[in-house]
Amino acid sequence: MATDNRIHFWRRNQKVPGRLKDTPKASSLNTKSKKPATFHEFARSTNDAWDIDDEEDDGMFSLKQYSSSPVQSRSTPQTPRLKLFKSPEDTEPLPRPSDRQEPINTNHDQDRLDVESGPTNGRVVKSCSDAQLNVNAARNTLQKQQSLPVRPVIPLVARISDQNASGAPPMTVREKTRLDKFKQLLASPNTDLEELRKHSWSGIPREVRPVTWRLLSGYLPANRERRDLVLQRKREEYFGFIEQYYHSRTDDNHRDTYRQIHIDIPRTNPLIPLFQQPLVQEVFERILFIWAIRHPASGYVQGINDLVTPFFVVFLSEFVEEDVENFEMASLPLDTQRNIEADSFWCMSKLLDGIQDNYTFAQPGIQIKVKALEELVSRIDEDVHVHFQRCEVEYLQFAFRWMNNLLMRELPLRCTIRLWDTYQAESEGFSHFHLYVCAAFLIKWRKEILSMVDFQSLLMLLQNLPTIHWGNEEVGLLLAEAYRLKYMFADAPSHYKR
Repeated sequence: MATDNRIHFWRRNQKVPGRLKDTPKASSLNTKSKKPATFHEFARSTNDAWDIDDEEDDGMFSLKQYSSSPVQSRSTPQTPRLKLFKSPEDTEPLPRPSDRQEPINTNHDQDRLDVESGPTNGRVVKSCSDAQLNVNAARNTLQKQQSLPVRPVIPLVARISDQNASGAPPMTVREKTRLDKFKQLLASPNTDLEELRKHSWSGIPREVRPVTWRLLSGYLPANRERRDLVLQRKREEYFGFIEQYYHSRTDDNHRDTYRQIHIDIPRTNPLIPLFQQPLVQEVFERILFIWAIRHPASGYVQGINDLVTPFFVVFLSEFVEEDVENFEMASLPLDTQRNIEADSFWCMSKLLDGIQDNYTFAQPGIQIKVKALEELVSRIDEDVHVHFQRCEVEYLQFAFRWMNNLLMRELPLRCTIRLWDTYQAESEGFSHFHLYVCAAFLIKWRKEILSMVDFQSLLMLLQNLPTIHWGNEEVGLLLAEAYRLKYMFADAPSHYKR
């Protein structure tokens, strides 16, 4: 049975975004379908991964379900609360013994089952020993099913604090020690940023993540006494930009920019209710529009909208103890809403300052990074590199999005937040270390990649990698492998290190 479960676990829904339109199962190796002649032909026959309609939502995990019926799993008061991030495969119930066996008498008199040697009502009643064997077999089968490994469901924002009020387990001694160390660093008159980066590399505790991100991004000064004044000044400055520029969004020279932002905002994490609230979408529109007109060399480029979300969620979590993904933004005081908006704008601006060449004309930064990834993979795993060539898959066809969106569309948001803990701890996390993370991410799927024998199935795999169940453990392993690659291939690619 465990084998059957494993076989059916990765069975994909026919309505998954990115799959071919109105075609039979094209991914089957035995299907002799016509192979697209070019990537453009393949792209024209493929749905956009973010154009998700109501019918397709039925086949994907949807957080909107949980806003109306929050699910908790509690057998005792000590049982941790589970927030569900389900894939379509998880919605299929496991087969029960009763689905495949004759009904078995399991009441308290089962040890004295009536035994008859002849047929009863046209049915042969088995002997007592046979019936007992069936009872034991059913029990063993049920126990095996109940003992199958169940993945712990991880909340949107990684929590290590004592969350007994919501059913989560208390901190371990190690976690409490780490939290105390962070608090000690942050409370010092002049925070040692190098020491803070060292401790942040392996993850930042939820309670101190907002202030730590502000410090590591360069938004806040290390001097503790100056922080409140800097926050006040920068927040006032941002809303000064709003008053000065936001009304121009309808002007002829800014109309196209605002229109594109307005179109892209609803596509930002479309399955998370928080980002579908009109109030939140208006916040994102203001942030992106102000950034675009203050950076005319690049302006707004699709993909930048994704980069606001981690900052917004982290700064919102400073005021929210419940599920962030279902939180009503309007319930916060107006001043708090304004502070979250301004802080998200400035931290996103700091991030983009380091990778702005990704978004200037022709996006040369991304072109360089994708070429660097190709060179790096050819040295790390020649088999994978040659397989791409054999299937005529270009790195730009899948890695462009990895660089443009910093893997945000490949990983759940909770994983992105954990990933960015390390990126901000690295001196060039977003601009340089990200390359090695992408290489480690690609090689992780080596077995699946080599099993795909044609262009179509391979590209579909790379655009729909199964990471929905990922959490801190998987991200930690990915970062560790990226760190290893960084030092094994520190001289490569030489043209990328500038």
